[in-house]
Amino acid sequence: MSGPLFYITIFVMLAVFAVLLAGLRNMMKQGDANLSNKMMQARVFLQFIAVVLIVVVVYLARQGSG
Repeated sequence: MSGPLFYITIFVMLAVFAVLLAGLRNMMKQGDANLSNKMMQARVFLQFIAVVLIVVVVYLARQGSG
């Protein structure tokens, strides 16, 4: 499970976390509401990509061990 797909998945999960923090920071500073909305949309998109990659990594790991 140490293939490149695993590391890409980790990177995408860190990107989700970074976008979440940036969006929350903008909302707490009462910044531009449109920017907060765009940040949350980006977070949802990145979360979707992360979930798909996690499912693929788990599937491939199970195929390799069986």
